Amino acid sequence: MGLYGVMRTGVSGMNAQSSKLGTVADNIANSSTTGYKRAASEFSSLVLSQGSGTYNSGGVEAQTKYAITDQGALSYTTSSLDLAVEGNGFFVVSDKDGSPMLTRAGSFVPTDEGYLINTAGYYLQGYPISNGSTPTPVANGLGGMERINISQNRLEAVPTDDATLWTNVPEDAAIVAAANLPSANAATATYSAKTSLVVYDNLGNEVTLDVYYSKVTETAVDSDWEVAIYDAADAAAGGGFPYSSAALSTQTLTYDVTTGDLTGASPTVINVTVPNGGTFDIDLAESTYLAADFTVTEVNANGNAPSSVEDVEFDENGTLYALYANGDRRAIYQIPLADVASPDKLTPVSGNLYRVSNESGDVRVGFPGEGGLGNLVVGALENSNVDLASELTSMIESQRSYTASSKVFKAGSDLLEELVNLVR
Repeated sequence: MGLYGVMRTGVSGMNAQSSKLGTVADNIANSSTTGYKRAASEFSSLVLSQGSGTYNSGGVEAQTKYAITDQGALSYTTSSLDLAVEGNGFFVVSDKDGSPMLTRAGSFVPTDEGYLINTAGYYLQGYPISNGSTPTPVANGLGGMERINISQNRLEAVPTDDATLWTNVPEDAAIVAAANLPSANAATATYSAKTSLVVYDNLGNEVTLDVYYSKVTETAVDSDWEVAIYDAADAAAGGGFPYSSAALSTQTLTYDVTTGDLTGASPTVINVTVPNGGTFDIDLAESTYLAADFTVTEVNANGNAPSSVEDVEFDENGTLYALYANGDRRAIYQIPLADVASPDKLTPVSGNLYRVSNESGDVRVGFPGEGGLGNLVVGALENSNVDLASELTSMIESQRSYTASSKVFKAGSDLLEELVNLVR
């Protein structure tokens, strides 16, 4: 090889340092890029076979490594759509054609159609939630997800399907004659107490239920009370009996007169079918029979009138909620995190994206905080993990090494010129 080998070794050194300068340049340029992971050039020697008495110079080879697993510092923002992963895992995004990619850059904004995209124009992927059920991720693949859309323009009306009505009925109430019980729906109906409960039908209309409590019997052991429920819209002029339709439901509760609680044999719910609505149970389990006035101690009914979405927000589990004008909060998507066995071996793609490679291992999908995956931080972004001071130092080192390699090349060139001049 001789002098030609010396020159080729010098060129090899300059190429290697050029590669290192390239990574340094990229790192410095992206030191403020959200989710950027530092690249570095590592060198390995190239050794040629040696003959006796001579040395054949080899060279150096540059290999690029990515510090993808190094966590960047978190910076907090005022946007509820900014997301960061603290720990292992990547967000799943896709291009317009639906090809999935991984990223740590969680700065998402809505498009004019309501889709969440990052600064590279990739769409955030998630699992849709229907009827409040928790989605099941595909553990070893990126299928089953769809673009997240926060544009919920249609009005939403949720019919009541669950209610609670706990009351105290007065111990000293008079017994109501059977002929005058509210369930008979006569003009002469009498009762011990009354309250009303607002629920919602399938179209979001408010339906007021009149609930009547009537003392039926009392012994030394227990006391029976009739609960009768009517649709207030069927009441007579001015309200009350007789109603134009029969009771929606009746139930007899039995109280233990020594404890004031419902007996073990007593019903604890009353089943109601709302006009143009669903059939559901009203929970009466904690109702009491005490020496006090009639009192409603707990009342609640779900459902809501037609309402529009005012805002959306993520929680720490990756669930995206739509917030309605009436205060209702409904889960619409849940975003997963994806991870691989060797994240540093992922293939980088423009836009702070990564593609699964043979060396990275197969992808694994789960929800934040589960199975070794990191936690989701809402209202924060992961900064670049580039340290500017280290990069500037590496730049100076590389510059000096490049100069030294060029000197080796020049020395070989000068010696070769001397050799050629010997024949003159």
